[in-house]
Amino acid sequence: MFSGEYIWQSPDWPAWRYDLAALATPLAAVSQAQGLLLGRLADVGLGPRDAASLAALTDDVIKTSAIEGEALQPASVRSSLARRLGVDIGALAPVDRHVEGVVDMVLDATGNAEAPLTEERLFGWHAALFPTGLSGLTPITTGGWRDDAQGPMQVVSGPVGRQRVHFQAPPAARLPGDIARFLAWVNAPAPAEPALLRAGLGHLWFVTLHPFDDGNGRLARAVGDLLLARADGSPQRFYSLSAQIQRERSAYYDMLEQTQKQGDLDATAWLAWFLQTLQAALGQAHQTLDTVLHKARFWQQGPAVALNERQVKVLNRLLDGFDGKLTSSKWAAIAKCSADTALRDLNDLVARGLLQRSGAGGRSTSYELANQPSSAAR
Repeated sequence: MFSGEYIWQSPDWPAWRYDLAALATPLAAVSQAQGLLLGRLADVGLGPRDAASLAALTDDVIKTSAIEGEALQPASVRSSLARRLGVDIGALAPVDRHVEGVVDMVLDATGNAEAPLTEERLFGWHAALFPTGLSGLTPITTGGWRDDAQGPMQVVSGPVGRQRVHFQAPPAARLPGDIARFLAWVNAPAPAEPALLRAGLGHLWFVTLHPFDDGNGRLARAVGDLLLARADGSPQRFYSLSAQIQRERSAYYDMLEQTQKQGDLDATAWLAWFLQTLQAALGQAHQTLDTVLHKARFWQQGPAVALNERQVKVLNRLLDGFDGKLTSSKWAAIAKCSADTALRDLNDLVARGLLQRSGAGGRSTSYELANQPSSAAR
């Protein structure tokens, strides 16, 4: 009889179980959503496909770090990805060593999904996440498993002295055997589980092992992305599960804790949540594609008179999905121009029918695209 507190203490570990009949409906719904998205993508040109992939990967890189409370600069992430993928986005942002490391991991996981997952590959991903060998100001081991020298690996929250332990990982001494079993399962030539369920199980299994000093959540999501890329049969990504997990961050951690503390190895509830989240991510991808196609149509139709560089730059920001309201002061900051020049640029675009004013007027005036894409249009 199971008497431990955590799932890895079960005598049956790691013999995962799940109710396939209970998962049949959400599994079919996700498969249908995948087919609808791929069908739309098959009907668009190479340029929009590349732009949709760039948007999804940018979201993935930014949000997988945001889940852990780390903020990456979107412009730096997008530039790094565009440089690697050969997508022209105009001016590139300066190289950020930390951003480059996260991009390296995500692109290797998704672009080389069919390559075996090995210890060396995981070590490479981990080293890329921590290029200085530091997590914040704390030295950590890279290129090797944790050693528990400072005590057991725990996931905790709350202030020092009143911390709550959400999970405790298996002892470091067990890691070589546990990792070997995990990698053998990931690389099995004839998997027994449906491909989408393998992605959910791989994510859960790796984050339960928690084999590194830090970065385990990001690496677990990279493992899940690798298995999703295998399920899709394509190295190009058009949706971001990490972005959807970030939107449901609290539920994500609650579901992990619930699953990791239960007395058996039944992963049905986790997999149901995983499939529901994946379906939502695919729905978001349709909205991203709507935005990409609207942007392509906007520039294909083209304004009757050439725009200046400032106007092109800020319009592209709007077409990519501007965060918040565009005001003349924000225009001046983005375009690096004076307030008077920003107002002339904006008035010119309003006169051409490309922008429209909103707000109460005066300093409260904001501007938006005159013809926004409809997220309901499919």
